[in-house]
Amino acid sequence: MTMSEQSPAVNPFETAKRQIDIVADLLHLNGGMREVLKSPKRELTVNFPVRMDDGSFRVYTGYRVQYNMARGPTKGGIRYHPQVTLDEVRALAAWMTWKCAVVNIPYGGAKGGIICDPKHLSLAETERLTRRFASEIAPIIGPEIDIPAPDVYTDSQTMAWIMDTYSMQKGYSVPGVVTGKPISIGGSEGRGEATGRGCSYVIREAAHELGFKVKGASVAVQGFGNAGSVVANLLHDEQGAKIIAVSDSKGGIVNPDGFNPHAVEEHKKKTGSVVGFPGAKAVSNEEILELPCDVLVPAALENQLTKKNADRVRAKIVAEAANGPTLPEADTIFFQKGITVLPDILANAGGVTVSYFEWAQDIQGFFWTLDEVNQRLERVMTTSYADMRKKAKEHQIHNRTAAYVLAIQRVVDAIRIRGFYP
Repeated sequence: MTMSEQSPAVNPFETAKRQIDIVADLLHLNGGMREVLKSPKRELTVNFPVRMDDGSFRVYTGYRVQYNMARGPTKGGIRYHPQVTLDEVRALAAWMTWKCAVVNIPYGGAKGGIICDPKHLSLAETERLTRRFASEIAPIIGPEIDIPAPDVYTDSQTMAWIMDTYSMQKGYSVPGVVTGKPISIGGSEGRGEATGRGCSYVIREAAHELGFKVKGASVAVQGFGNAGSVVANLLHDEQGAKIIAVSDSKGGIVNPDGFNPHAVEEHKKKTGSVVGFPGAKAVSNEEILELPCDVLVPAALENQLTKKNADRVRAKIVAEAANGPTLPEADTIFFQKGITVLPDILANAGGVTVSYFEWAQDIQGFFWTLDEVNQRLERVMTTSYADMRKKAKEHQIHNRTAAYVLAIQRVVDAIRIRGFYP
């Protein structure tokens, strides 16, 4: 579920820089500002030994990239994956910068990663790896500098270890050093479903603008994982949508009359997949994208919607709960066909928004109820959707470019008003 696990020929950071150039042309930015926007502020590479369970030592390499701090401390996840590269981390840090800016929260973007295969590490080895990496990057993280979060193959337990390691070095508890923590040590209510909930809010706003009700609308979800299942459940429970198809890595199911996504979730818990759910027909992950429906939610992998299949997509709205599911050629086709795309940097920004709320609660030592968290999230997502649509109409561009224009303009404004030191 990443923006950047593309074919080896595609360097994700080159892609990120091309996106900056497209927006820089629209905003008439000079060469100097373009260079600032394309250059990560700070990069740390660390090589560190970890003691394995058999008593041997292995050296691992990890990265932390802080892309831009003009709007505030940097924010972004840490991933554990065998294919982590410095350019991937740079690209993801750039995308985090724009994602934070598009929802107008006072953060810059960062990202981190360790080259490892967590599937081949025991829990004790993973803990030692995490704690050693946390101590290696400790000089450049902190509530006022850079706030990590979970990402691919990391979770709330990983964040608890990082928070504890950092706190031990400081000599007192610092819950605000990471987000995505367990609630017992300063995590926020609503964080677990925030990505999916934020996506459901922007789907509602887009449907309203297009003149149809979500109630009774047909929805297909590719990727019935954390974000996808939450979107399906919320659209079904709170907005009365009809969930007609869902899928996971093993395959998908479809029933044009709709089904209860909670029952599908129970089936998946018992069997390990949505496949074989009673009363539904089998459908492939490729076919689910082309079903006749009102709303299509790609919530699985990147590069799913391409120039090969974009013409066959029949949804009115494509809401990107995953990172990078749509290639640029498909964007152009959707724009020509009048399909509304809700781009990832807005549609799945609910997660980082509630991470910001978690950090704000940690800093002040005052915690909000679930209702308060959700109301504030709704306000951020609906305002950001309106801001994006205003830019799209102003420049006569599609939503993705509009979201980037909005985000990059906010970062440029911050850079200009601050000036350059000395």
